[in-house]
Amino acid sequence: MTPHAKAASDTKHATQPIPANSKLGKMVRLLQRTRGATLNDLEKATGWQRHSVRGAISGSLRGKHGLKIDVANDLNRGRVYRIKSPVKGGCAE
Repeated sequence: MTPHAKAASDTKHATQPIPANSKLGKMVRLLQRTRGATLNDLEKATGWQRHSVRGAISGSLRGKHGLKIDVANDLNRGRVYRIKSPVKGGCAE
């Protein structure tokens, strides 16, 4: 990796907060809950299909915004997603 590419990747994570009234903002609020959120919860909140929700988690939330998202299997609820690290800047009101 070139020094320029290294510097660009260090500043890759967004410093602007995620708008609270956006679909990503809704996802963040659900993921911050103690009980986390299932794909069904996130689908209902956003109106997106499963593959779009998973793409937003890996691309926007993990990649672009640098959030650490934990995935665990719950016997009753299935796969549950939670944010492990606090949201930098939080959601904009």
